Amino acid sequence: MKTFSIAAGLGAVLLATTAMAADLPRKTAPVAPVYRAAPTFTWTGFYAGVNAGYGFGSYTGATSNLLKNPSGFVGGGQLGYNYQINQMVLGLETDLQGTDIHAKNSAAGLAGSKSRIPYFGTVRARAGVAIDRFLPYVTAGFAYGSSDTTIPGTGKGSQTHYGWVVGGGVEYALTNNITTRVEGLYMDLADKRILGGAGKIGSETGIIRAGLNYKF
Repeated sequence: MKTFSIAAGLGAVLLATTAMAADLPRKTAPVAPVYRAAPTFTWTGFYAGVNAGYGFGSYTGATSNLLKNPSGFVGGGQLGYNYQINQMVLGLETDLQGTDIHAKNSAAGLAGSKSRIPYFGTVRARAGVAIDRFLPYVTAGFAYGSSDTTIPGTGKGSQTHYGWVVGGGVEYALTNNITTRVEGLYMDLADKRILGGAGKIGSETGIIRAGLNYKF
């Protein structure tokens, strides 16, 4: 009878301990947060944008002795496509610029001689090395533009010129869709006869400009 009482007491204690343990909060391992890697930026894709800057240089040809050091504002837009292979970025870009690049001569006997480049455009290949969102690049290709020239006593005329362009720059992706750039170009537009063959004029122009692109 005594043994039965002890066993019954132990059973009661065990049941009570089990019940208390069931009421205690359970300790579970914290759930590990889900890690999602940030998407890698790519330069591949079409883009379009605007730019503005400054042009300066010299006229060439027989008429160049009348007009020195043309310079002025340039601004316009560009359209292009990039394709990235590992870190190499290859692309093609075209742009069209309106300009205020001009020169005039106020010397005695030459007063009123003036010329300007109202517009120019380029079609260029680009090649660069991507360092994540930073892209240094070189560029070269075809250039075209016009000249408006006035020489007192001879007349005035407009011509279309063709030539080449080379340069380079750096571009940075501010977001996955917005990039900004600074670049420098050297453009050579060949001499062209003007004013009924009275002389030739061409131009060599340095261009420094900044741009903003939207990448589609």
